[in-house]
Amino acid sequence: MGHLLVHIATGPENPTRLALGLRVARMALVAGHEASVFLAGDAVHALRPETRRAIEGIGTGPAQEHWDALLAGGAAIYASALSSAARGITEPPYGVRLVAPERLVELLFEVDRSVSY
Repeated sequence: MGHLLVHIATGPENPTRLALGLRVARMALVAGHEASVFLAGDAVHALRPETRRAIEGIGTGPAQEHWDALLAGGAAIYASALSSAARGITEPPYGVRLVAPERLVELLFEVDRSVSY
């Protein structure tokens, strides 16, 4: 099977797009693929549990549900340390690694496919 990277830079201002990115990564896991998620820009707001619980896209389901499934399924979740710091997020939630933007470039060359939301 393959490895899919879902890069999300859209924040809670567009809940459908943010939840869709998480849902697509979840669907890859369900299909037996490896999945990684990289949150950057305003998407790092989803690192806050209260924000994540409030995000539900139209036809894409609740972000928290997808988040929980990704963690349970072993997906790698990364967040830009620079984007996070700029938004006052210094401690990532369980299962998330704060990384330098260079990690995104490395991932893009490591995975089989990538998609951005």
